Amino acid sequence: MRTELTARAIRWSWFRWTTAGEFAGFLVPALVGALTSSPQLLVLTGVAEGAVLGVAQAVVLCRVDGGLSRRNWIGATALAAGFAWAIAMLVVHNGERLNALPLAALLPIAAVAGTGVLLSLGTAQWFVLRRHFARAHLWIWANALAWGAGLLVFTAVTTPLWQPGQSPVLIALIGALGGLLMAAAMAAVTGAYLIRVVGERSAQERRERVPAKVVRS
Repeated sequence: MRTELTARAIRWSWFRWTTAGEFAGFLVPALVGALTSSPQLLVLTGVAEGAVLGVAQAVVLCRVDGGLSRRNWIGATALAAGFAWAIAMLVVHNGERLNALPLAALLPIAAVAGTGVLLSLGTAQWFVLRRHFARAHLWIWANALAWGAGLLVFTAVTTPLWQPGQSPVLIALIGALGGLLMAAAMAAVTGAYLIRVVGERSAQERRERVPAKVVRS
C-alpha cells in the first residue's frame, strides 16, 4: 500500500466520510424536491449531490493513493449522479404512460432503467480507479449492490412515513432521515469492497518486492 493506514482505519474513515458526504449531498434534492417537482432542477441537484459525495470520498481515496486525481473523481461522481437522477425523473414523470403499458413491455423498460441507475456511479468511478487498482472492475458491482441496498432502505423508511397533505418541512425531514440511512448502507457495502481491492494491491506489491530482495542478496 502507498499509505500507513490500516484496513480498519480505511474502512472506518470511508464509512464516516461517505455517509456524511452522501447525506449532505442528498439534502439538496430532498429540500428542492419538497418545494418543486421540476425534473430539470432535480437533475441539477443530483449533480450537486454527486459532487458533494465525490469530495467526501476523495478525502479517503487520496490518503490511500496520493496519485489519484481528486478532480477526476469528483467530476465522474457528479456526472454519474446527474445521469442516475435523469433516468429516475424520466420514469417518474412518465409514470402514467408506463403504467398503461402491458407487463411484457414494462418489464424490459424497468430492467434497463434500474440497471442504468445502479451501474452509473460505479462505472463512472471505475474509469478513475482502474489506473490505480488491478481489479477495479469489482467497484462497479460493489456500487450496484450498495446503491440497491441503500435504495431499499430509503424506500422501507420513507414509504410508510410520507402521507398526503404533509407540509414541505415534514416531507423534507422524512426524506433526510431516509437519505441518512441510505447513505450509511451504501457506505458500509462500498467500504467492504474498497478494503478488498486495496488489500489485493497491497499483497501484489509485497510479492513484487520479494524477488528484488532475493536478487540483492
